[in-house]
This record gives sequence, structure tokens and C-alpha cells, in this order.
Amino acid sequence: MSEKIASLKVGCSNSKKLKWFAWGTGGLIVFIGLLVFVVFLVLHPSKRSFNLEDVTVYQFNVSKVPPYAINIIMQVTLSSRNPNSRISVEYQPLHVYATYRDQQITMAYLLPPTYQGHKEPVVWSPPLTGYDMPISPYSQQSLDQDWHAGVVLMNIKLQGDVKWKVGTWISPKYHLYVHCPANIRFGDLSNGGPNLIKGQPVDHCDVEIAS
Repeated sequence: MSEKIASLKVGCSNSKKLKWFAWGTGGLIVFIGLLVFVVFLVLHPSKRSFNLEDVTVYQFNVSKVPPYAINIIMQVTLSSRNPNSRISVEYQPLHVYATYRDQQITMAYLLPPTYQGHKEPVVWSPPLTGYDMPISPYSQQSLDQDWHAGVVLMNIKLQGDVKWKVGTWISPKYHLYVHCPANIRFGDLSNGGPNLIKGQPVDHCDVEIAS
């Protein structure tokens, strides 16, 4: 009889331990979930702002016969602002390039790793060049029409990896996509191409961050 009672006591003790372990594990999971949710809200991509401050085109020529290609020399100025007072940003190497109708028309310029502190702005002014960059016949026709109409809509794109730092905690890498449209307005084309043209940003830059 005493052995049965002792066995029941051991069983009850083990059951209580299992119950406490289950409660503890569940509480830890809920805490981690809440922590991840709070961090997600704090680090939401919408809090990141990017702007295309300036676009200057120094050379722009499009071939008239196939194979169609474009030659362009330009410089762009992009800025980013970190509005948070407790979160810093670590930009891994970023690539900047220009596109026309989803076709890349400049080589990608590699920006060095950049640290952005609390409430700090960051400004990049990379040169973008494209020599004999191939384009499709459809893009050549559209580009030729836009060029002679005096306005060409280009897109300046920036992409690469980014991390956030809160205290000693550093987030995993996320992929950053920034898309900035700009109107390039051409004047006198009688000499075969512009010497210096200032572009005008169309709207705010679209920002997307993915894991």
C-alpha cells in the first residue's frame, strides 16, 4: 500500500512539473512573439524615407540603327533619413543604376557600406555611366520618340542588403529595393545630344524591404 501511495505522489509531482514546463514554454513563446511583433512595428519599412535630390545628364545618345544601344553619362544624388531616435541602420554594399521601361541603361554603381545613426541623414552622389548598353527595338523607338518630345522618364533604382541595430541587438539581413522616377527634360537637340541636362524627380521614392 505504501508503495502505491509513493508511486501516486511521484506521478503527481511529475505531472505538476510537466504542467509548469508547458506553461513556461508557452509563456516564453508568447513573449518572443510579442517581442518580434514590437520590433517589426518599430522597424517597419514605411519609417524609412528616400529621396531623389538631383539628376544631371552630361551625355545622352541613342543609336538609330540596329543593334540598338544607348550611351549615357549622368550623376544622381539620393538621400535617406532615419527618423528613429533609438534605431541605427547599417547599409551593406548597395547598387545604384538607371532604367528606362524596365531595361537597365547604366552600369550598376557599387556604394560602400554605410552606417546611419539615430536621426541622421545620409547622402549618396554616384556617377552612372552606360556605354553601348543594348536596348530592345521597342524601347529604342519609344526612347527616340520621348527624346524628341523633350521628356524622357527614367527610373533610378537602389538595391542591396540592410540591417538595423537596437542597442546591442542586430537584425538579420533584409533586402532593400528603392525606386525613384525622374523626368529628364531635353532642350535643343540640334547638335545631336544634350551637353548638360537637369532632371526633375517625379514623385517620392518607393521603398520595399523583403527578407
